[in-house]
Amino acid sequence: MTQTLDSPLLTPVQRVENWLHGFEEALRARDVARAAGMFAATSFWRDLVSFTWNITTVENPAGVAELLEATLERTDPTFFALEEPPEEADGVTTAWFTFETSVGRGRGLLRLIEEDGTAKAWTFLTTLYELQGHEEPRGPARPMGAEHGANKERLTWLERREKEEADLGVAVQPYVLVIGGGQGGIALGARLRQLGMPALVVDKHARPGDQWRGRYKSLCLHDPVWYDHLPYLKFPDNWPVFSPKDKIGDWLESYVKVMEVPYWGSTVATSATYSPALGEWTVEVERDGMPLTLRPTHLVLATGMSGKPNIPVIPGQDVFRGDQQHSSAHPGPDAYAGKKVVVIGSNNSAFDICGALWEHDADVTMVQRSSTHIVKSRSLMDIGLGALYSEEAVAAGVTTEKADLIFASLPYRIMHEFQIPLYEQMKERDADFYDRLENAGFWHDWGEDGSGLFMKYLRRGSGYYIDVGAADLVANGDVKLVHGQVGHLTEDAVVLEDGTELPADLVVYATGYGSMNGWAADLISQEVADAVGKVWGLGSDTTKDPGPWEGEQRNMWKPTQQEGLWFHGGNLHQSRHYSLYLALQLKARYEGIPTPVHGLQEVHHRS
Repeated sequence: MTQTLDSPLLTPVQRVENWLHGFEEALRARDVARAAGMFAATSFWRDLVSFTWNITTVENPAGVAELLEATLERTDPTFFALEEPPEEADGVTTAWFTFETSVGRGRGLLRLIEEDGTAKAWTFLTTLYELQGHEEPRGPARPMGAEHGANKERLTWLERREKEEADLGVAVQPYVLVIGGGQGGIALGARLRQLGMPALVVDKHARPGDQWRGRYKSLCLHDPVWYDHLPYLKFPDNWPVFSPKDKIGDWLESYVKVMEVPYWGSTVATSATYSPALGEWTVEVERDGMPLTLRPTHLVLATGMSGKPNIPVIPGQDVFRGDQQHSSAHPGPDAYAGKKVVVIGSNNSAFDICGALWEHDADVTMVQRSSTHIVKSRSLMDIGLGALYSEEAVAAGVTTEKADLIFASLPYRIMHEFQIPLYEQMKERDADFYDRLENAGFWHDWGEDGSGLFMKYLRRGSGYYIDVGAADLVANGDVKLVHGQVGHLTEDAVVLEDGTELPADLVVYATGYGSMNGWAADLISQEVADAVGKVWGLGSDTTKDPGPWEGEQRNMWKPTQQEGLWFHGGNLHQSRHYSLYLALQLKARYEGIPTPVHGLQEVHHRS
């Protein structure tokens, strides 16, 4: 008798265990057709490294069959087991499971639905979390620390660390060189350290955290603390919900020390070339002004999800007598009390800077060139993030690690369908605010399909503002708002294309950033940057995210078309979560474990 998903004869545990047992049985028999037939007609399998040595999503039984045909024999997956009791809601059974492959251990999340009277997989997430024989020394496997007994050759912890620091880059070459020592580079550096790999993080700033300390003084994280933990060390329970930039800077510096991340400050990478014959990079750096050559096997660009600052070239910039700054170089409002300031742009940085300038009695005008999506911080926390990243989620047993996997289990192809209702709730909750904002003339949007902020972030990394108060200044007219493109600058004004003159003592270009592969062009070559292609975006065929559909973030945390070149970054959540999968890919290569990549990303766009 066939048991349906809703059959009273099967408990949720039995239903899931039957599916896992059947799936494993099919895989052991190398019966790809049977395994693929256990997926619904519309279904999604997202794999983070465990089967594909890649980060990729396949769709529907045909996609599952293709993935298994390419990976099943060498992966040899076994021991699929339910990890905790499954949950049921709205016709979907959701279950956590574990499994093993020929080289590692994995964890996953399965969602079953009923189709044709049978339980079928709708979404299936598989992730690798450790390599067998190369587990991190944590928990019961933590290091002793002390060496007991008598030993004339004994080195103290400090002596070992000093020797390691003196040798790295001179007597010992880093297997992995991470360029960029912000949260992304530091998180990855900590992972690599725990995996016992000779790795080095370098950054042009003198101290870890200076990337934050040097920004405008009002800068705070707009994401809440539960979303922003780094690997291994969570923020203390009394850490503020929204972290001020200098507090984050100090945390990053202390994190580097506590986690013993090999880190060189005041170090600028000036050039990099790859030798296919040697399988290594030659990277020229200047450390404290002294030239040095490093020869890593792998090069990771962790220079930020946003690439090089987009500084527009505008006629008259050379004659303007006031100050001009990109938002990334804006020092803060202190010197501009009583001054006329024109901020070009209407996204996160533009609003933050406008708000701080207004508070310091500057006369501020925002130039909006295109529509922006705004969501109020409280509404985003309550409706958008609360189920996974909040005090309530923690109390309900949703750990950071579990929240990350739940989030990762939702395929990008259908994520907007789940986001749209959330933003409809926010629109209703804050209707008065949006009415005031739009009555003030602000061009507001909810994304091209109404899916709001996070999809804009994933697709293009721009076009939004998490409102912490500055939007009210625009709605109230305290910050003046004009629309249009900048035509030119005069000695003392910004002139729009329609002839509108905006007197200015300071012009702030809150004009965003380019693709991350701009850093690759500068450091390596334009040819390599073109070979790698655009970094970031899903191929959604929406504004600034041209198709075709890719289904994952382009070139992020996974192999690229340039051997030995990787990109790492994103927000704190992504830096924390995806640093694990990038570290495991690098560790496997370091240990000589075969890593045949399935579905290496094709290149459709060069910048």
